[in-house]
Amino acid sequence: MNDRILYAGDSHLGGAAAYLAGVLSHGGIPFDHVPSDAPLGPTLGLTEPRLYVISDYPVKNLTDADMQRISGDVAAGAGLLMIGGWESFHGAAGEYHTSPLAEILPVRMQNSDDRVNAARPCLVEEGASHPILEGLPLERPPGIGGYNRVEPREGAEVLLFARHCPVEVDPRGQYTVTPGARAPLLVVGHHGRGRTAAFASDVAPHWVGGLVDWGEGRVKACAPGGVEIEVGSLYAEFFTRLVRWTMGA
Repeated sequence: MNDRILYAGDSHLGGAAAYLAGVLSHGGIPFDHVPSDAPLGPTLGLTEPRLYVISDYPVKNLTDADMQRISGDVAAGAGLLMIGGWESFHGAAGEYHTSPLAEILPVRMQNSDDRVNAARPCLVEEGASHPILEGLPLERPPGIGGYNRVEPREGAEVLLFARHCPVEVDPRGQYTVTPGARAPLLVVGHHGRGRTAAFASDVAPHWVGGLVDWGEGRVKACAPGGVEIEVGSLYAEFFTRLVRWTMGA
């Protein structure tokens, strides 16, 4: 097992995958990327990743042997991170809920379409103290535009929630924000010797919403073969920490 990441999904490096790939490059974290329209097997056969990242990647591109390999690697100490999207968890066509990976992720998935689209932002709310979140200014929470509905497994820890905050405007033009329902957003756990994590929103627009610009500083980055991104400094810090924690670095 080496220190590389196997990152599958989010279209290609010239599209949505440029966001996480750019953050990984900015953080000096080596990775191999498999586009959403390519099978995982050929790349999986050439590497021994320290972390698997599956983000908006069709389950049909994974064979049973691929998933058994991932499950075995995580039990032996590798990490597994699933990031949300239309083809993650159940999604519109993800349908990971019946796959072997459903048994090792720290969340229970729905058995039907689990997408929640929020026209009015959901605020990111801290659920528990954790090294991933240490020092991040969540008292001034960023917002997201959607997520996959999941539930934590027994023994898993919910670090972040998505809090719906409906905004109403009265006839005088006064705004009222009323905290509404909340849903698990970041859940972490373990499988065997490996760490697991589920981030139920997206890493790239549109679901990532205002989170992509979180932080007063700006980070510009470009992964090899990708396009340049410009994101908030705390966005980059958060996803770098999430990746490093899940891979055990």
